[in-house]
Amino acid sequence: MTRTLTTLLAVATLIAASCSTTSTPEPAPDPPGEFPVTIDAANGPVTIPERPTKIVSLSPTATESLFAISAGDQVAAVDDQSSYPAEAPVTSLSGLEPNIEAIAALDADLVVMMFDVGGSTVAALAEVGIPSLVQPAAVDLDDAYAQIEMLGAATGNLAEAASVVASMQGAIDRIVADTEASGETYYHELDPLLYSATSQTFTGEMYGLLGLVNIADDADPDGFGYPQLSAEHIVAENPDLVFLADTKCCGESAKSISERPGWETMSAVQTGAIVELDDDVASRWGPRVVEFLSAIAEALGALVDA
Repeated sequence: MTRTLTTLLAVATLIAASCSTTSTPEPAPDPPGEFPVTIDAANGPVTIPERPTKIVSLSPTATESLFAISAGDQVAAVDDQSSYPAEAPVTSLSGLEPNIEAIAALDADLVVMMFDVGGSTVAALAEVGIPSLVQPAAVDLDDAYAQIEMLGAATGNLAEAASVVASMQGAIDRIVADTEASGETYYHELDPLLYSATSQTFTGEMYGLLGLVNIADDADPDGFGYPQLSAEHIVAENPDLVFLADTKCCGESAKSISERPGWETMSAVQTGAIVELDDDVASRWGPRVVEFLSAIAEALGALVDA
């Protein structure tokens, strides 16, 4: 699949712990809770008869969230794009082309996915007795929090999910309180074809929390959210900061950016304000959005202090 298609599918969907000499005990997991439970998902009300123990995740964001809320031991398999955490049971399953037979062979009792592919995947799973939750790309932080809490309810890990959300909210509040922007502009690159994300997207909201100004906003007259910019537009806008979310997929770097024709005149290139992001962290809306926001704040702080 080309990077362009992957980008469009992904966007239609987007803290290191301090060292200590003593260990803090992990919180005890929730008891199984009351089942059956009915979840109000994007695909409508979904009834889960028993606490699931063989979950299949076809969404990298859901995979990260499931492990964060201590439901990792309930996950039987994840899709081929679920690169985090390391212990996730990665398979050849695809979230873009779900294999119903392969999922059924795993004796799955819950499937979590970003899309109801073809408008028929949910129904096909239901026919073989497998409930599914569709969790599309979050539109804002509240949506991201709600999806984590939904997974907590669906897996019997309500307290853990609430704890993860509270931790995220606290960390984000601290980063925002400690960071000041004064009109700095930025360009967020999704791929080498110069697709970007406007302030109306989840990705753009992260930058907006810190007061940064998005140069892609005036290049998206249709409000799509993910316009393809021209090199001329980017150079003319001369952003103070450039964030690359195509380092892993496409090998882009501060060096490769500086070698693009005309880009050597840009302020961000001249000051070294080019940030090489982790593609996965920058494109998902689970617990690691804190890490993404922290990277933005660190880059902004370095620019302001320079």
